[in-house]
Amino acid sequence: MRLSERFFSVKRCVCMVYVSLTPHCPENYCSSPVSNMIPAPKRGEIVRQIGDALRQKIKVLGSLVSLEMGKIFVEGVGEVQEYVDVCDYAVGLSRMIGGPILPSERPGHALIEQWNPVGLVGIITAFNFPVAVYGWNSAIAMICGNACLWKGAPTTSLISVAVTKIIAKVLEDNRVPGAVCSLVCGGADIGTAMARDERMDLLSFTGSTKVGKQVALMVQERFGRSLLELGGNNAIIVFEDADLNLVIPSALFAAVGTAGQRCTTARRLFLHESIHDEVVAKLAKAYAQVRIGDPWDSDTLYGPLHTKEAVKMFLDAVEQAKQQGGSVVCGGKVINRPGNYVEPTIVTGLPHNAPIVHTETFAPILYVLKFKEEEEVFAWNNEVKQGLSSSIFTKDLGRIFRWLGPKGSDCGIVNVNIPTSGAEIGGAFGGEKHTGGGRESGSDSWKLYMRRSTCTINYSKNLPLAQGIKFQ
Repeated sequence: MRLSERFFSVKRCVCMVYVSLTPHCPENYCSSPVSNMIPAPKRGEIVRQIGDALRQKIKVLGSLVSLEMGKIFVEGVGEVQEYVDVCDYAVGLSRMIGGPILPSERPGHALIEQWNPVGLVGIITAFNFPVAVYGWNSAIAMICGNACLWKGAPTTSLISVAVTKIIAKVLEDNRVPGAVCSLVCGGADIGTAMARDERMDLLSFTGSTKVGKQVALMVQERFGRSLLELGGNNAIIVFEDADLNLVIPSALFAAVGTAGQRCTTARRLFLHESIHDEVVAKLAKAYAQVRIGDPWDSDTLYGPLHTKEAVKMFLDAVEQAKQQGGSVVCGGKVINRPGNYVEPTIVTGLPHNAPIVHTETFAPILYVLKFKEEEEVFAWNNEVKQGLSSSIFTKDLGRIFRWLGPKGSDCGIVNVNIPTSGAEIGGAFGGEKHTGGGRESGSDSWKLYMRRSTCTINYSKNLPLAQGIKFQ
C-alpha cells in the first residue's frame, strides 16, 4: 500500500463536514439527521463543547505541553487556554459567516456570494506551540464545515494524542464520527504525503521557511491550496521619547519568553543612539534576574531549549556573531545542568545588515543595534526576508501612524508600545514575504477554510442577452 493510502482512507459521505476520515464510516452516522448537513450554528455548539472539555483538563494538558516542549507550566496552560478562547470565538463566528447580496445590473436578477466548506483541511503544526496552532485552525475549520487531519510535531506526540482523544469524545457524544478530527503521527514522510495528496483540499503548515517553501511547491504543483505560517525575524524599535518602564519588560519578555522559541520572538532590538547605553545596561540587569530552572517549578520563568540540535544552533549563532564583530553583553554559554539549557543572550556592536542578524536562530539571542533616524530604522526593520511581527516604542502620534502606514512596517503584525509576541485570537495572525502570507484565527481568516461561489439568480421571466442579441 502506498504511503498516502496508509493515512488517507477518505470516504465522501454527507456527514457534519463533507468528509469522514475513516474506512468504516458507520451507516447510522451517514443517515442520522443529527450528522446529515449539520447547520453552522450547530457545528458551533459542538465546538463550544470541545472548548469546555479542554477547559476541564487545562492544567493536565498544560503540564503535558510543558513536559514535552519544555516551556514553563504557566505558558503551557496559557497555550491550551488559547484553544479554549478560539473555540469561544468560533461559536460566535458560526452565526456570522456568509457572503453579501450584491446589486445586479440586470432587472429581476439577484447576485449573491455563497460560501461552502473546502472539505478536508490538513494541519501540520510545529513543536513550539503543539496545541494552540492546531486550535486556531481546527476550531475555525470545523465551524466552516470541514474535516481535519492533524500531523503534530514528532517530538510532541503525547499532547497531540491527548487533545485528539478529547475532541473525538465530544464529536462522538454528538453522534459525529471522531474521525472528523483525525490524527497521524510521524515525520517528514507523512507531511510530504499530505502535501502531495490531491484529496487534501487545504493544507495549513506551521514551521520553518525552508520546509514551508518545499510544502508550498508540492501543494502548488497539484494546484492545491496552502496556508503557510513560517519564520519571523522580528524587531522592536525604541525611540528617544519611549517610556523605558514599558521597554525593558517588553524586550525581555519578547526575547526570552519560551526560551526564544516563538515565531514572534524579538530577535532584533533597534535603540536610538541617545538611549542605547542606558537601555542595554538596564536590560542586562533585567536578564540577570531571569529565574532559570525546571519548567514545572512555579518560580521558573525560563526553561530549556527543545532539543540538543537547538543548543548547537545557539552556540553556532553566538560564535558567528562574535566573528562578525559582535560583543556578548550577557549570556552566550550552555548552562551546566541536565537538560538543554542555555543562557539568555544579548549581543551588541553588529551592523544592521550583518549576516547573522538576518538569520532567524530559534534561540534566546537578542541583537541590539543603534540607529539615528526614523526613516533608516523603518527600512532596517523591513530589510529582512521575513515579515511576521514588529513593534515600536514612542509617544509621537505622527510617527505611530507613519509606522502603521504604507511607508512603515511591512509585517503582518504591527505593534505600538507592546512587544512583538502575545498576539490575540481576535485578530488575524500571520505575516508577509518569507513568513508565507497565511492568516489564522481572527478577522476574516475563516474565508481560507471555505470556497466562494458568485451566484446569479434570475427570478424574472426575461433573459437579457449581451450585445443586444435578440432571438426571433
